[in-house]
Amino acid sequence: MAIIYQAELSPSKPEILHQFLESRSWGETGELEVLGAYRFDDPDGEVGIECHFARVGETVYHLPLAYRAEPVEGAAEGFIGTMDHSVLGERYVYDGLADDVALDCFRRAICGEQEQAELEIYAPDGEHVGTRPQSVTLSLEVDEGEQPPSADELLDGEPFTISRTVGGLDGTVRLVATWADGNGVIAAY
Repeated sequence: MAIIYQAELSPSKPEILHQFLESRSWGETGELEVLGAYRFDDPDGEVGIECHFARVGETVYHLPLAYRAEPVEGAAEGFIGTMDHSVLGERYVYDGLADDVALDCFRRAICGEQEQAELEIYAPDGEHVGTRPQSVTLSLEVDEGEQPPSADELLDGEPFTISRTVGGLDGTVRLVATWADGNGVIAAY
């Protein structure tokens, strides 16, 4: 389960996403519409992994983020910025596609070994106050006669792809995201 605190964030998540898109050569500037998000659980409970969908113009972006309590040595290229979280303190925000923990979650998901996280909501004092419905749901599609790869195959270098934009990605095994007004393949093998 993903633990989500009722907290103040500065900058806000839309501001971080806007900063992310502006700082990357593949991104674009313009009015950003956040469409939804899903989360993966880090098995060690250290890294927050949240993947957003945002529309700028006609393009729908898939923007995985990794939230960490400390900076990662040697990961300057994946660094997006810091965020002040009113419960957890300063968080270091990284491009999830440049973060080993986030990438391992995608590997397990495309292998059918990890599902998206349940969203458990906690008050700032740590009291559990309920759950939040998913704004994006993930499903694994496998072509008839095919099998998902094993996590060992992917760890040994067997290629799979995680999309930055929605549309045009295909494979025999696909991780599909669905939100209120759309869907698309976000990872494929």
